[in-house]
Amino acid sequence: MYKKSLLLVLISVVLLVVFRVFIVDSCTSKYIKYSDIESHSKEYVGDQSCKNCHATEFKDWKQSHHYMSMLPPNDSTVKGDFNNISFTADGVTSRFYKKGTKYFIYTEGDDGKNHDFEVKYIFGFTPLQQYLVQFPGGRLQVPRLSYDVIKKKWFNQYAGQNIPSHDWLHWTGNAQNWNTMCATCHSTNLRKNYNIKSDTYKTSYSIINVSCESCHGAGKQHIDFINGDYQSGRKIAGSYMKLAKNSKQLEEINTCAPCHARISEINGKHIPSAEIMDNYIPQIPDTEFYHADGQVNDEDYIYTSFLQSKMYHKGVTCSSCHNPHSVKLKRPGNQTCTLCHIPSKYDVPKHTFHKTGTPAAECKNCHMPGKLYMGNDLRHDHSFRVPRPDLSVKYGTPNACSNCHKDKSEKVLADAIVKWYGPKRKYHFAEDLIPGSRLDANSEKHLTSLINNKFVPKIIKATATFYLGSIPTETSLNTLIARLASKDAQNRYRALRSLSSFPVENWMEAVGPLLSDQVRAVRIAAADLYILVPSEQMNVQYQKAFAAAQAELEQSLRFQTDFSTGNVMLADYYLKLKEYSNAEKFYLRGLKKDSNMNYAWLNLSATYNAQGKNKQALQALESALKNDVTNERIYYNMALLYNEMNNIPAAEKSFAKAVELKSTNTRVYYNYGLLLSQSKKFAAAETILKKGIQINPSDAELYYALTYVYLQTNAKAKAIQTGIQLKQLDPNNPNYQEIFRNLGI
Repeated sequence: MYKKSLLLVLISVVLLVVFRVFIVDSCTSKYIKYSDIESHSKEYVGDQSCKNCHATEFKDWKQSHHYMSMLPPNDSTVKGDFNNISFTADGVTSRFYKKGTKYFIYTEGDDGKNHDFEVKYIFGFTPLQQYLVQFPGGRLQVPRLSYDVIKKKWFNQYAGQNIPSHDWLHWTGNAQNWNTMCATCHSTNLRKNYNIKSDTYKTSYSIINVSCESCHGAGKQHIDFINGDYQSGRKIAGSYMKLAKNSKQLEEINTCAPCHARISEINGKHIPSAEIMDNYIPQIPDTEFYHADGQVNDEDYIYTSFLQSKMYHKGVTCSSCHNPHSVKLKRPGNQTCTLCHIPSKYDVPKHTFHKTGTPAAECKNCHMPGKLYMGNDLRHDHSFRVPRPDLSVKYGTPNACSNCHKDKSEKVLADAIVKWYGPKRKYHFAEDLIPGSRLDANSEKHLTSLINNKFVPKIIKATATFYLGSIPTETSLNTLIARLASKDAQNRYRALRSLSSFPVENWMEAVGPLLSDQVRAVRIAAADLYILVPSEQMNVQYQKAFAAAQAELEQSLRFQTDFSTGNVMLADYYLKLKEYSNAEKFYLRGLKKDSNMNYAWLNLSATYNAQGKNKQALQALESALKNDVTNERIYYNMALLYNEMNNIPAAEKSFAKAVELKSTNTRVYYNYGLLLSQSKKFAAAETILKKGIQINPSDAELYYALTYVYLQTNAKAKAIQTGIQLKQLDPNNPNYQEIFRNLGI
């Protein structure tokens, strides 16, 4: 009677989010011969080719963060103090010094010992500057130690974190690798050029920093046209530039987005396209990285926030506020806002309730609250929202008022808003997004409301679509299938990802057409779903499209394999295909880069189990347990594995531990209850199954198992009672018909 299920593997292949951060960390190795990493592309002509015709823009750019994004170290570019300065942080003493014209950092390497590392490049310049160190295999690493340019002192970005030298978060590790984490956004025409077989890079760029052609595209055709046909009177709109003057809003925003968003790159081979999701997948504001109301929490950058804002929906662009070449605000202080918002109405105490000219009266402090990242880098939330302390009272989300009024409760702040503006607030999508994000019994109606509200931003609809994947009801299924027809690629993409929670037969025909979607990210997501469709069930009209989309999927996954999680994603892909040797290979590659990924250990265990290698499967779970002894999922998987190995006492012990850790997975209670019943421990089985029913009263299988237990103990009255509940929940299930007949219900 006990269902021997193999390790249940939750495989959700989500494209890796490549964090666009200047992560502070470097690498160890003594002196390594430096090799030129410049590209020899003739299409990129360099910033000096732009200088004569665009002198003002060139001058602005030379003062910008873009210009200083990455440069060789010298007396004019290095801001840090390298005058034989020692600095101790978190148990490591480092020293910064010069030797001739070269700059060195003496600090802990990947072997736990201090070494001398030569600085090959500077990285940024204010409010902090970082430094790149060269390692074998074409790697560049960024040391944890950064220089605070404002306070003129060295500091550790991750103060208080004692990271071991072998850890992937150590500055010599995979998480702090320039090629993977930073390079694309700090140089022009960057090509990662990662070799999956040798685990090495031949990363190249055309221009070392973020230059003119990063935004405007390769300039050779433009230069040739200006020097030729343009002078003879022939004019072409844009003059062969990717981003010309008077570009449309989306064209401009999508030019900035790849580096000013938390985003994943689909493939190093970009498709010329106005649709961002042909080449990138921007992060949605879900609770993994954002607050439940969509405000930034982690290092989330600007793009996703801006798409939530009224500014975006009114046609505002990046250059409406920022000089695109100096990157500075065009106007000081509140003048940035009063260009559009009437000063006499908004830049006055009657609106701000604070004294004019004080920080409290600055628009940004109420509508763009800031947060420090990377130790000292203040960045402002670009969702431009009205402070809502009433939502803080109700849901615990942050609000701008609390940033200054730390001595006052959220209730006091909310009452002040009522006093000033009355009891009613204009509807904001956060009022549905927050309860929707909780994924409880009430969430579905809030998420559906967001999707059906035409005034809700598309990025929020995409987030609601994502959340629905965790609510496997018929209503959610129908809503997700309807989202496949959305005109917005992000929404189609998220609908496909969410459909992975539902049985194949429920979405197979609806998903088929999206294998030929015009947007690459959508095709890839559709292919990732269609892998689950048995070949004999696949409609012949989709087979060719599936083959092409699957090839794009695999290319994209392989592009990510320099990163630890990328290997796991590719391993998940092979596990779905039941190519177990490849799955094993890439789980192990990922775990070599980051042994703390318990998700990978769990799926590696499942891979071994599928091949009958249960000893190795158990060892993988034991490795996961070393990382986290409080992870109930590990104990559940161990219980299933022990049961399959016929070690019933160990299985019971592992099930009991999962329950003790308050698992909310009802399968734990179902399988544990049946195992106890099989061992004739009926009272204990009844207790466990009732606990599962308390967690999810609509789980029919739990009632089925409990009814079976009652029949085993001849408790027919109880069996009839639970049998009736079972019939109400799932009356047509063929597996339950015999019980219904035996009970006469």
